[in-house]
Amino acid sequence: MKTRTRLAIITLPLLLAPLVSAQNSPRLTDIDRVRLAEAFRLGDMLGNQLWTHWNKAPFAVLLVTPQHEFLIRHPKPSSDFSLVNDDSLLKSKVYYRKRTQPQNLLATFPAVGGIPTIVIGQAENTDKKTSTPWVVTMLHEHFHQLQYSQPGYYDAVNALGLTRGDQTGMWMLNYPFPYDWAEMKEHFSHLSKLLVEVLQAKSDSDFRLKLAAYFKQRLELEHALSPDDYKYFSFQMWQEGVARYTEYRMAKLAAASYRPTKRFRALKDYEPFGEVAEKIRRGVLDELTNAKLGESKRVIFYALGAGEGMLLDRVNPHWRQRYLVDKFYLDKYFDETTPKATVR
Repeated sequence: MKTRTRLAIITLPLLLAPLVSAQNSPRLTDIDRVRLAEAFRLGDMLGNQLWTHWNKAPFAVLLVTPQHEFLIRHPKPSSDFSLVNDDSLLKSKVYYRKRTQPQNLLATFPAVGGIPTIVIGQAENTDKKTSTPWVVTMLHEHFHQLQYSQPGYYDAVNALGLTRGDQTGMWMLNYPFPYDWAEMKEHFSHLSKLLVEVLQAKSDSDFRLKLAAYFKQRLELEHALSPDDYKYFSFQMWQEGVARYTEYRMAKLAAASYRPTKRFRALKDYEPFGEVAEKIRRGVLDELTNAKLGESKRVIFYALGAGEGMLLDRVNPHWRQRYLVDKFYLDKYFDETTPKATVR
């Protein structure tokens, strides 16, 4: 009896050690869990309605907090992560490590294990500030995961010949586009304002006139750019612009056919998805109306590409079926009603 008692006393602390360690590990806050769960749920329920194979792309997330980073839905966590728990709300194991990324980041890149991972700060630490816009931004970033996971994506990007020896992907941000050329500023100013006019056209006749004017200006811009600069313009419109468009369309779909969870609606900063969709639409139009290429630089491609996505919905409602197959040039998706000279 004495021997058994002594063994029990010795082994009990050893059995409790993992439990104590797990209890002392950092945890996701409740509000972060609710936000993440809503983004996953919304994407799972509606994503395939907008983009084929949405649910087949990885939805791995690295949430950046002031002290730690939490890895969720990642199939291959690297060895520098430790397990927190298996979260029933997120339907995923959660891992953590000390913070390595900026707290305000909103990006997608192979941050962990070579897998495209959404690296995102807590809503209040990013420029989104509140929960519903933050959730919609998560869907923007998941759309990038969808792009990157397509067969041949990276080979096709390299085939554009724009990397100029850069193997890090930073050329996408740092490409020397002629943002400060006076001629470019004028072209982009005209193009942006014409896109607003065609998007706001009411009658069919006015729409056709403004559409023709827009594509005339777009063709003039193409001729003013070098071949590489035009490829970069088209690539950014295709990649970043349509991601912004996806934010808008997902928020609009959510407003029409999605009921947020009770937990999410109970958040103090909750906004209905319809209001967020309208803010995104107005934001795109405002950015286009006030476009200043020298100040906005590559960010202007987000609004232009989003605007062309909205325009394509009116001109060719089936354009998204070609998007992931016929890459990098939005002008390919305009149908026979578009002036022939502007169709590739």
